[in-house]
This record gives sequence, C-alpha cells and structure tokens, in this order.
Amino acid sequence: MTEDQAQRAEEGAFLPESLTRVLGDYERHLASERNLAPHTVKAYAGDIGGLLEHAHRLGFADVSDLDLRTLRSWLAKQQTMGRSRTTLARRATAARVFTAWLARTGRATTDVGSALGSPKPHQTLPSVLRVDEAHELIASATALADDGSPVGLRDVAMLELLYATGMRVGELCGLDVDDVDRDRNVVRVFGKGRKERAVPFGQPAAAAIDAWLTRGRGRLARPGSGPALFLGARGGRIDQRAVRGLVHRRIADVPGAPDLGPHGLRHTAATHLLEGGADLRSVQELLGHASLATTQRYTHVTTERLRNAYRQAHPRA
Repeated sequence: MTEDQAQRAEEGAFLPESLTRVLGDYERHLASERNLAPHTVKAYAGDIGGLLEHAHRLGFADVSDLDLRTLRSWLAKQQTMGRSRTTLARRATAARVFTAWLARTGRATTDVGSALGSPKPHQTLPSVLRVDEAHELIASATALADDGSPVGLRDVAMLELLYATGMRVGELCGLDVDDVDRDRNVVRVFGKGRKERAVPFGQPAAAAIDAWLTRGRGRLARPGSGPALFLGARGGRIDQRAVRGLVHRRIADVPGAPDLGPHGLRHTAATHLLEGGADLRSVQELLGHASLATTQRYTHVTTERLRNAYRQAHPRA
C-alpha cells in the first residue's frame, strides 16, 4: 500500500458528487492542458482528493468554501500522522496549484492557497560518480560489447547518451530515430509537460549512436518496432525498467562506485558540467529544469568536493 493509499484508508472518507466533479475536471486539466505524465496526474489528483475529503469532513460542500485555515489544518493533520517533510512540501505545492486553478477558472473568488507556507524538505546531496568512474562505466560496457551483439551496441549508446546529456530515463526511452540530428550532434528531447529542448552531445556518444544505428538496431527491429530509437530484445521500444537494470549492472562493475540508477547519471552529468566550468543557466537549460533552484543544488555537490579536497590536502585544514 502506498502512502497515499494509506492516508485514504486512515481517513475513511468519501467525496460528494459536487467535489468529485471538480476533482475530475482538475484531473482532465492536468492531463490535457498541462500535458503532465499519467503518474504525475495521479499523484496530484491523489493529493487534492485527500484535501477535498478533509474539507468535506469539516463541513465544506463546495470548493468555493475552501479557506487558508482548512489548508493548514489538512497539512497539520498529515504531520501528526508522520508524513515526511518532503511529502508535506509536495502536498503544499499541490494545494497552491489547485487553488490557483480554482480562482483562474472562476470556481473560487480568491486564491486562498497563495498565502500557504510550505515546510522545507531536508536537502540531501545526490550521489554521483567521479570523472574516472564515469569513464570506467563506459569502458566496461564497451568491453562487453566487443562481441558485436546488437544489445551490447545499444547499451553503450544508451549509457553514453545518458551521461553526455543528463536526460531523464523516460526521455531516453521516448526518443525516436528522427530525434537525433547526427550531422550536428544534437538530440531533441521532450521533457516534463512535453516541453521540447535541444541537447548537444559529444563525439563518443555520437560514435556509439552511429554504431547502434548502423550495426545494431536493424538486427533487433521488427515490423512493429516503429520509430523508437532504442529497442528491447523483442523489438519493441525499450522500457524504463530495462534501462534502470542496465545502469545498475554496469555501475556494479566499477570498483568503489556508488550504486546509482539513470537519475544518478543525470546528477553526475550536471555535476561534471559545473565542475568543468559550465554556468548554472546553461546547465538548467540542458537538463530541462523549470526552476534554477533545482539546478543550484548541484553547486552544493561541487562545493562539498572542494571542501573534502581541502581537508585532505591543506596542512592547516
């Protein structure tokens, strides 16, 4: 049972038709107008469903009756139930987005959530590979691909592209062949909300992609493969679980490296870009972050590395 399901079970509430109708309209707005991924829509709708159930138990029958006190009591109750600060922060954000939508669509006269505070989640620094470990990761996968198997060529191309671009695993799996501009070494990526961005990649990734397309993909392709850039063993578009498994297996081949998944390679790419002198705005654009604050946390990673190097090397550290 997920945390959301546990909350709903503990609350044991249900929504009247008026609130159910608004929740359905909001879900459709998230899916069709904001183009959010299905799992994101489900998470937001679950949060707002919990808020509306809480309001209903307090006697509210219409969303226009929502007030700041109700929003705060909803978050306070979840805190007493042991919800994490990260979860509370996410749900506070969901409430603010929802009340803004209510006001914008005329379902409420004011945006009561605009004054809702948000608990700051605990910031944890992401684990990343060192530059030499990243090189060893690719070298290990390349050595395994020496047999010329299409799967080996594909795996090297995917690892090279993940590390070269810092793209999300879902973005990688969604790539089509035509999204790769092999003349300019640029890939067209569709990120969250179907926002499109162009991301460059270097010669190692270009060579790996070329090898996969010229010597590997055709051997896995089937009549129903479609335009997918990366294919699974049965010829269909590769799924995220397969890519995650690959990354974990190949990183396990690197002595001393932390156990990372594809998102760890995204963290690694961002950190290495900043350590190499890239500015925050450029890294933000390359990664497709909506907020610069999201990108800024990687500066903490690089600062921590400098601090550790100072402690080890300076005689008066």
